[in-house]
Amino acid sequence: MQIKDHFLSKEIFKIEETDIKGIYKTTPIPPHIEKYYESKEYISHHQDSNSLKEKIYKFAQSFNLNYKRNILAKETFQNAKVLDYGCGAGEFLKHIENDVQTFGFEPNSDAKNFAKNKCKKTNFIDNLDSIDNEMLDVITLWHVFEHIENQREMLDLFYSKLKKNGTLIIAVPNCTSYDASYYKENWAAYDVPRHLFHFTKSGMEKLMNNEKWKLEKIKPLLLDSYYISILSEKYKKNPLSWIFGGVIGAISNFKASKTGEFSSLIYIIKKK
Repeated sequence: MQIKDHFLSKEIFKIEETDIKGIYKTTPIPPHIEKYYESKEYISHHQDSNSLKEKIYKFAQSFNLNYKRNILAKETFQNAKVLDYGCGAGEFLKHIENDVQTFGFEPNSDAKNFAKNKCKKTNFIDNLDSIDNEMLDVITLWHVFEHIENQREMLDLFYSKLKKNGTLIIAVPNCTSYDASYYKENWAAYDVPRHLFHFTKSGMEKLMNNEKWKLEKIKPLLLDSYYISILSEKYKKNPLSWIFGGVIGAISNFKASKTGEFSSLIYIIKKK
């Protein structure tokens, strides 16, 4: 399948299946991938505003943060050590840093500065060498794993940093959701070339069930179908993107309630 970078460069990329059935890779990967992130819109921060759009965004953000915190709470305890890898502007860290001992890693300097200003109790690291082996109870990657090229090396590194029976939480878009099949090459969650990999539920199950890891639970990110569908409608130049995207997002969640194929899925994985 050929996919256009609707967000920034307008270049065309291909998506091809990897050696694991159900996991796909963007090709070619640009040699200077960092330039494809050079947009203020890619940093997750919003100015205060009384507009209806901003109020809806803030409500959705609060819902998602509470939902993620509740998932984390089932995997942690008081003073547990949690690393949010690819923490962006620090919204999730800010939401949990009073509950657990938090660490943050973010390669984008602008986003990292936002996070540092926001999260006063969090220890920000420049690389995983700053973390001792078997030190962490949980590592979270909220829509980050799809951006990592050397995924298997990073999984080994995460494994070494987690305590025995520690938890790895990975949230990624699901390219076999209804909204993905509806929008096809215009599906916003392909987001090439920033998303280097694209996952089906079966592909992630194959990747994360092995001698080191056990995939324990899969949970949905319910609001992603709406956000992705609205953005996909914008890419199609639909002036009524909020209405049409909202309808497709609702249909996608309804169908997924029967199939489990939600627009984005959270994989809760235990270190063996």
